[in-house]
Formats: sequence, structure tokens, C-alpha cells
Amino acid sequence: MSTVDQTDLLRRARDRRTATAPSRPVAPGGPAAPAEPAPLSHAQQRMWLMDHLGQGGALYNVPIATRLRGPLDQAALAAAITGLTERHAVLRTRYPRRGDQPYQQTDPVAPVPLPVLDATGPEQLLAEAARPFDLAAGPVLRALLLRHGPEDHTLLLTIHHIAVDGGSLPFIASDIAALYRAGCEGVPAQLPSVAPSYAEYARQERAREAELTAAADTLAAGLSGARPLSLLRSVPPGARERRAALHTAPVDPAVVEGLRVLGARHGATLYTVVLAAAFAVLRTASGQDDLVLGCASGHRARPEFRRTVGLAVNTLAVRTNPSGDPSFAELLGLVRTALLDAQQHHEVPFDLVVERLGAASRGADGTPLLSVSCDLLRIADPLVLPGLDTENVELDLGLAKFGLTLLLEDGPRPRVLVQHDRDALDATTATRLTDAFAALLTAVAGNPDLALSALPGERLAAAEHPVVAALTADPAVVEAAVVEHPDGPPLAYAVVRGPVAPTGSALRAALRGRLPAAELPRAVTLLDRLPRLPDGTPDRDRLPGAGPQPGTAAMPGTAPLSGAAPLEGGPLDVVRQAFGELLSATPPADGDFFALGGHSLIAVQLAERLRTRTGLPLTGLDILEQRTPRALAALLATRADERSAALAQAGARPRSTGARTGTVLLTGATGGVGAAVLQELMAQGRPVRVLVRPESAHLPALNGAEVAEGDLGDLDSLRRAVEGVDAVIHSACTFTDHATDLAAMRALVDGWRGGPFVFVSSIDAYGRPPGTEVPEGGPSSAPVTPYGQAKLDSERILFEAAATGRGQAVAVRAPIVWGPHHRLRDQLRWGSTGALYQAALAGHPIGLPADDEWYGASWVHAAALARALTACLTPDHPAAGRVVNAVSGQVSWPEFTTELVRLLGSGSPITTAPDADEDLRRPWHYRADTLAAPLAPEPGEDWRSVLAAMVR
Repeated sequence: MSTVDQTDLLRRARDRRTATAPSRPVAPGGPAAPAEPAPLSHAQQRMWLMDHLGQGGALYNVPIATRLRGPLDQAALAAAITGLTERHAVLRTRYPRRGDQPYQQTDPVAPVPLPVLDATGPEQLLAEAARPFDLAAGPVLRALLLRHGPEDHTLLLTIHHIAVDGGSLPFIASDIAALYRAGCEGVPAQLPSVAPSYAEYARQERAREAELTAAADTLAAGLSGARPLSLLRSVPPGARERRAALHTAPVDPAVVEGLRVLGARHGATLYTVVLAAAFAVLRTASGQDDLVLGCASGHRARPEFRRTVGLAVNTLAVRTNPSGDPSFAELLGLVRTALLDAQQHHEVPFDLVVERLGAASRGADGTPLLSVSCDLLRIADPLVLPGLDTENVELDLGLAKFGLTLLLEDGPRPRVLVQHDRDALDATTATRLTDAFAALLTAVAGNPDLALSALPGERLAAAEHPVVAALTADPAVVEAAVVEHPDGPPLAYAVVRGPVAPTGSALRAALRGRLPAAELPRAVTLLDRLPRLPDGTPDRDRLPGAGPQPGTAAMPGTAPLSGAAPLEGGPLDVVRQAFGELLSATPPADGDFFALGGHSLIAVQLAERLRTRTGLPLTGLDILEQRTPRALAALLATRADERSAALAQAGARPRSTGARTGTVLLTGATGGVGAAVLQELMAQGRPVRVLVRPESAHLPALNGAEVAEGDLGDLDSLRRAVEGVDAVIHSACTFTDHATDLAAMRALVDGWRGGPFVFVSSIDAYGRPPGTEVPEGGPSSAPVTPYGQAKLDSERILFEAAATGRGQAVAVRAPIVWGPHHRLRDQLRWGSTGALYQAALAGHPIGLPADDEWYGASWVHAAALARALTACLTPDHPAAGRVVNAVSGQVSWPEFTTELVRLLGSGSPITTAPDADEDLRRPWHYRADTLAAPLAPEPGEDWRSVLAAMVR
């Protein structure tokens, strides 16, 4: 997903109120559709927001793999999976948006595809299990059957976590087994009655909002003063892979039995004993008495929802603070009480508690308070199908939801497992913690009366950051610290000694010989001493230059911000006040948004509040990138200066009762394509009216364009904008909210009275054509993405209107657009080529499809596309009334990736792989005959030149 998409989603993901939208009818024979669409539950809302901010990926995929040996009835199995979705509507529910809010849209019952492929290796299962879902388009359940032999198969069901939890899996397994048996025998399935739908569960939860909010206040008060585990490193916020590492240690089955007996003696479950052991080992390892751990809890306490399939799980925060040196048995009593207290509020969504905590939900370095969890795993029974031998196939996607998780697996061969986010904890510390946890469990099973100080374990410290280790290796450096930045190299700080101490520049130069180039800090700042918090960690807010993000602050060692003084009493106070209103306390100028308790939802609310008060463009993504009041105030001051300069240069903004003769309405003028089109139109001397949001209305004024303030979601503004113009170039779209795109096209067409209307469509509208040479305006072939379908539907609306004699209509289908504009650079980094870019940037191996046939991308230079679009305004142009293509050329993936790796200075190896990303298998060349003349490349418009400009 591109940064442009993220910005739009952040703007729209405001509060938790539920959207109201008409529901689709359900197919005859399926369950009746509710009169109104259901809201998302709190757990679903959080998951949906993470997904739409690009922080989901495969993290919330739930794969269920089963080896099936014996005569398999594939038709009966396929029918059973379809029958499963008929019984449980949440498995055929998707999550579109109406306005600013997502809602549950249950689709009619339809056959679930069960493709059968020959098995090639374990990577095949992992690749399918990790393939992301499109929550808006659905489906949220996929099935795949791998054939190892005539009577040897592996069934993989992959379900998005938004539709299922661990408590749902036994019901899914039993239903599939009963439906499969019925299909094989040709008889009706013997199944229990259907439980209330998950949609009803969500409605009931939302109806209790006031009650849950009040309870959240109580829980938040109980977490006052708590801090995250000190062992964990701070992790830069934003989208990342969240790669996990897993460490294991065996445990004697007799030890687990001893722990179970110990729990029974103290009125505690085996899980409670394991949780107490986790507290004990972390207390010793971190040196912290006061600890908070996360525990998973189900919501199926109400009998009517016991068999409901869906996401009915919550996270409980359990806090203990044993004083002195109690025995383990005494600690177990404290943990049992704390867990029982937490379970009394198991239905209170933890995200509500986080909102009440505000800044207290994170440590001073931004680490979430609830970054450690504990669980007891039991080996699940395999899916049992009559006539077949079945066994579970373990799949580990290698992703971490928490910074650290401690687990005990209870089974024939019990073991301790420690999983950690590789960015939050080093492997050496995690290995030592795993061994200590296993040893502690063994010790307390034999003697629970041992004092905590007598139990196995040691004080652990997270491994030093490599920059800190390299700096302190210099004998002149007393101590050092590093502050990571999510969008660039870290900042380093050093305290030096000696009569001839090195300078910061000299220390940084010395690091070149000790560190890889990618780990080299942006600067090394010398300090008399490191400012520290009471727990001994560096105080990030007091490190010079660490508050504002790169690009807004001066380099470390200089003044914190050029021109900061004039901001005092101005934008800075406005920003600090808005921070304080949403985060409970007015922060210092360089207080970090995340350290103050901010999160993505608050970022959206803060951006909206500041936009309203300043009248300047600002998005939630700006908040997440800038993070401090000072940096945001500087950004707002810069945008205010841009607006003043633009308006001064343009003079009075053109306002007239009617458009000038020949006026072209351009939508999307502030986007990458629209900006190039605006430049081309102004160069031709054409009068232009641009549709832009009010807060960005000053930007096109740099070119003297007439400004029509409006938005795709404001249909009245669209009708006013199109009134009286002689031509339209419609290049704006929302990328994700396709209903808004279609409504916008209808509004523009309603107001269109004549002249050319050129619509910027996409080659996605072709779907996946059967051949490799795609002619202009050829038929579309399934599957067509939701984005491509929205373009097809918009084209249809336009051509139907043109057929009534309105004017000359053209749909120009464009591929990837490249050019030196920040939004196009964002598309390179996060759009369809984003996976390749990010892999090359991180130095990860890049697997491309096998090169026995051509795979690559069609692309167009923004300037060439602008020439082609404006050419279509010519009366009686050959493109009139047609769908045409705008393609500058084709570049193969090996060519593109090799050049990208070179430009980024990356060490990524490039290989061919049979399981390469399916989205890369694009063998199509799109013809662009009609617009060949304006698309002819000008100097600097070859793909290597434009790619180099975008990377720079």
C-alpha cells in the first residue's frame, strides 16, 4: 500500500463510531441479511486499522494445515468448506467503508475455490499462508489442496484473524468433519444448531459502549505508574516486517505434572503457575519488581455465543509488584489474585484502556506498556475426516505480535518457547532467558517455597546497539547512546574524556571502519553527560536534536530548530495545546508523540484538529512522521510560508461567474499525475480550473490556476467545479474507497455539458488477459482487482453519458507512473513495486519469477502521460469515444531489480524462485498505438533516468 493510500486512510479513520450503509441482499437460501450493516467489534476495529496502515501483512493470517492420507473425496471436501461459510457468515464477510468507517458486509453464499496443486516443498505452504488478504474486497478465507501422491494430500485453510480466533478453531474443525462425512455418504449433515452470528456479537458489544468505557477507566487507574519491560529495545514506529525469532528448551513431562499439582494445591490453574514463573524469571532478568504482562482472554462467557465463530478474544493486562524477597508460592498467590481481578473485566477491550492511559501506555522511549505476553500452548487435535489418517502440519510465519512472548507447550514432549521481535530483543539475551525459564519451572515444580532470589536466573541486559558498542570500544569514549529514526540513519551521542578528546566528526569517521555503511549514524554529538531517566535509560526528550525528525531539525550539536524562536507563542503553542487536549498533558516542545501515548487513531484526530485551527494541509501521516510539537509547528510554518508566497505570486485568485473560454477542469492537481498535467496545460497556455481540498488550495495557485475548493467525497463541490468548463481531465481517485470514486464520476458526468472528457483509468481494468500482447480496449479477464473494477465501472458511466451526445469521451488506461514527484516516489517505495524496493533497501534476498518467460512492468513517465492526456482534448482526436493506453515502455523485473539494487547501494542477492510473489507474474505488453506520438520519450524520460531521479 502506498504512502498516499496510508495518508487517505489516516485522514478517514477518525473515531470508533459506526458507519451506516445499506446492506447487500443475501442470496436465496442463505441466512437473512440484517436491515443495517453491522459495526466492527473493538478487536476487529483495531485489526482493520492496523491492516489499512500497512502494519498487518501476514501478521494476522491464521493458517490451518492438515496432512490427509487415504482416499480423499475432493468434491465432498470442497462442498464442506463452502458449507462451513454458509453456517458461519463471518467467514464470508468483508470490510468495506462507508464514509470514514468500516462495516461488516456479509456476501451471499458462493462456492469456495479449492485449487489442487502438486506439492513442491514446504515453502509452497508458507508462501500461500503468508499471502495477504484484501479485507475490503474479501474473501477472508482461502483454501488450497497440495497433492503429494494419489492418496496423500495437505489441506491448507488460511483465515484472516479478523474473522476467527483460537476458540473458533474446534468448531470449524468439527463442522468441516460433519459436512465432509455427509458429502461422502450423500446424507444431510448432523450438526448442532447455528449459534448467533458474529455480527450480532459486535452489535451487542457496541451497545455497551458506555459501560465498557467506564470499566476501562478503572482498569487504566490500576496500571498507573507501570513501565514496560526494561530488557526490550525501543522500536521505531510505522510499518515494518516484525520478524520473529523463536528459541526452545525441553521440559521433562514430570515437571509439567509437578506444576499442575502445585497449582491444584494453591487453587490455581497450570496457566496461572506458568504466568507466575514468567513474572519470576523476568523480575530477575530485568531487575524490575513492578511488571505488566499480557494474557489472552476469550469473550465467550455468555452461553449464547459459546459456539460463535469470530474474533472473540481480548488481551488482559496483569500487573504484580512483589516487595522484598517472597517465595515462589507467595508470588503465585499474588499472580492468581491479579489474574482473577483482570478476568473480572475480560470483556473490556484493551484498546479502550490504552486510550484512557494516554502517554502512560508507552514508556519514555516509546515502547508499549504491554509488550510482553505469556501463554500456555496445548497441541491442537488435527482435523478428523472419515476414512483418512490426519495429522497437523505446523506452520510458523515467523512474525511477532509482541516484543517478547514466553510460552509453555503442554503435550507428550513439553517445551519452553520464547518468541521475540528481532528489533526489540537480541538473540543472545533471548536464548539465556529461554534456558532460565525452563530451569525455573523445573526448580519450582520440585520446591515452590524457594525464595525468588534463590531461583535459577540472572540479571540480563539487552545487547548493546552496534553503534554504542563501536563507540565505547574507543578508550576516549566514556559512554554513548543511540536514538533510532524510522526514516533514516540513527543519531549517536558520546561522552568523551582526556585532554585531547576526539571530535564528533572524528568518531563518526572512525565508525566507518567498524560498521557497515547501512548502520553508520547520521552524526555523533558530544555531550558533557547523558541525560537519564530515573530507571537509568537515556532521556530521549533531552538529547539535542533527537526530538524533531530528520528534515525538520538542525543537525545535532546546533540549535534545535532554525527559526524556532518565532514559533514560540505561535504555531508551537497551537500544536502543544492540541497535543495536550488529546494526550491529557501539554508536552514539551520536543516531546515525542509516541512516548506521550499517541497512536494512529490519535494521530488522525490531532491532524484534523490542527487542520481546522490553522487552515493548513496536515494529515495523520504527517503527525506520525514529525512526531514532536516543534517539528509539526515548523512544518505548519513552512506550509504557511508556501501559501503566502504562492498567493503573492499568483495575485488575487481568479474568481469569475463563468469559466474563461477553453477552461479545462483538472481533478487531482496536487497528485503525481495531476501535477504533471497541470504543468503541461499551463505550458500550453490553457486556462485551468483545479479541484483541490481547501487546505491545499494555495498549491496550484503557484501556476495561476483558478481554484475550485472541493473533494471527491463532496458531490456538490464536484458539480460546481464542472459547471461552465469546456473540457475535463479527471485524474483524481481515492485508491481504496471505490464507492466514492464511482459517486464522484457520476457527479462530474451529471454536470458535464460538452467538450472533451478525458478519464485517467488503469491497465488494472484489463484484469489478467489470457495472452501476452494486450490491444487497446481489449476485453477484461477475471480476476479483476477491486481497483480495476472501479475503473471499469467509471469508464462505463462516462461512455454511457457520452452516448447521449454530451461530448467527446476518452478513457486513458495507464500503468505504473514514474516521475520526480513525491507522491510518485511514494508509489515506488510502497506501491506495486514496494516489496522489491523495501527488500533492496533492507538488503534482503529478492526472489523473482523463473525467467523461462518475460515478466515485468509496463510504465509511463508522468510528463509523457500528461502530453497524451492533453492531446486527447483535441476535437475529433482518434482516441475519441475509445479506451486507449498510455505506456512509455516495458521493463523486465530482473532489469528493474538489478538497477534498483545498484541505485540503493544494496547487497541484496537476486534469484529466481518458483514460489516468487504471484503479483510479479505479469507477462503482458500493453499496446499504445493511438497515443504513440505524444508518448514518444523526450530526453531524460528513459526508465533508468527517471528511476535514478526518484531514488535520489
